[in-house]
Amino acid sequence: MKESDLTKEEKRLVQQILTQTKIKNENNITRTQAYFDFYQRHPEIHWAFLGHMVSRNGGWNMTDLKGELLSNLLNEQEQQSFFSFLERGNWLIFQDVYPQFLLYEESIKRKKPLFYLLPIFHVSTFMETIWNHFWKYGDPYILAIALVINEQSYLEKRVIQNPLFQKEVFHTIEFKLQDLLSLNHILFPYYDEYKKQKIGLIGQTLHHFGSLHERILLGKRLYSLLFHKQDMLYKLVRWAASCPHMGTRKDYWPHLFNDVYESVPGKPYRRRIKNCQIQQGIPRIYSPRLAYAWKNVTHEEADKGDWFDDWTIIHYLNKQDEEINGEIADEYCKTLEKMELAIIAKKAIFRPQ
Repeated sequence: MKESDLTKEEKRLVQQILTQTKIKNENNITRTQAYFDFYQRHPEIHWAFLGHMVSRNGGWNMTDLKGELLSNLLNEQEQQSFFSFLERGNWLIFQDVYPQFLLYEESIKRKKPLFYLLPIFHVSTFMETIWNHFWKYGDPYILAIALVINEQSYLEKRVIQNPLFQKEVFHTIEFKLQDLLSLNHILFPYYDEYKKQKIGLIGQTLHHFGSLHERILLGKRLYSLLFHKQDMLYKLVRWAASCPHMGTRKDYWPHLFNDVYESVPGKPYRRRIKNCQIQQGIPRIYSPRLAYAWKNVTHEEADKGDWFDDWTIIHYLNKQDEEINGEIADEYCKTLEKMELAIIAKKAIFRPQ
């Protein structure tokens, strides 16, 4: 379907959706909130909550680059390259998926499927089929996993295989260091009355970011963590609703992180974290809010083209019955301790003789 084939009413709707998407796609904070707002209106669209929680992690990864730990390990050019990589991926996914959500919402209002309009937004034919299936059968799992497949496949050529990101991000020592230190943790905070800090963490770790297969499997595991148990979903949603996303890791663990710089400038970094606690009388780790860490970015238009050229990808839609262990807090704390050691080692190596 071409734009010239549309009726006046359809053109008006397309324009409205594009405008709404552009407004909400301003930065990681606005995107993350838009996903959650949509999920609250349409809890049957499970991916909206998954997208919200993963997008929060994207924001934390962005601010980490200006936070106290990574800014001691990366120079400014490396920080900028990593941010551009994270921001581009975050922006691309939103501009692909949000029009799908708004079209679904409009279909509900009009009581008829409008998914034939998806190609106008350059959405894959794969998703047009899936949305029509969802409209008919209402299976939230198939839609959510199909969106995982779609978004990761969409990113593959546009970001993961982008020569600039390959050179400046994937081939740098720092990216390998991230893999080594397991810094690719996806964390889902939730309310837990029985924990000392009241906030628990579940999550997963991705070791091979460059692998489409691994990213899709990770998406399936993350979906399981969120939606497998109703009581856990309730705790996760409750936390998300009560804690607006600011991009600082203080959002979930204020006992370890602060969005105000507490350390004395110029003083050498010393270890602070032991058993997931900051030692008595020692400053918390600086984790800035996104608004203070990075300016908004004006993006070039997304490359056109449909990624869907291999029907075997539908095998990912099969359900797995394995129980996913989401325990991650200890692993995450060990990672923070390893980063502290890496900073101290780096300072020792490069200290003027």
